[in-house]
Amino acid sequence: MAKPFDPEQAENLDDMEKQFAVKAVEHLMTYWAILEKVKGSQLRLTKMDDEILESFTKTFPEIDPAGPINEDEMKSKAGKDKWRNWMKQYEKTIDDYNFGTIFRTRSDVEYDQDTTIFGVRMQFYAIEIARNRAGLNDWIYERAQKNSA
Repeated sequence: MAKPFDPEQAENLDDMEKQFAVKAVEHLMTYWAILEKVKGSQLRLTKMDDEILESFTKTFPEIDPAGPINEDEMKSKAGKDKWRNWMKQYEKTIDDYNFGTIFRTRSDVEYDQDTTIFGVRMQFYAIEIARNRAGLNDWIYERAQKNSA
């Protein structure tokens, strides 16, 4: 019989980290391709976008989707605790809610090594739903349409 998995004792296997990185990059590329074909303001990321947005804005009123995301605050002990507690409510309703992903620090920039944060899926959903509802990602669609004409 296998011993229970203890994440505190788990090794960081290079292959596992590479697989997570590949999945995260695939996710960002897929999302960007969607934003080039559909205005963010018309896009739904989950069946629960309204609930996620309402809960996010109530729990994190200090985060302005138009402004830069402060990675240091987000990843501080207090920030991690606040995000972890908020995300728990989606544990049974959002698939891969805590899966690693990459999101942009600002809505007015493309994905780049200097403009991205590694986080978890619910952080991505919360921030990108807020940006999409505010029309902050529509520029991606507009630019793609102009370039394809």
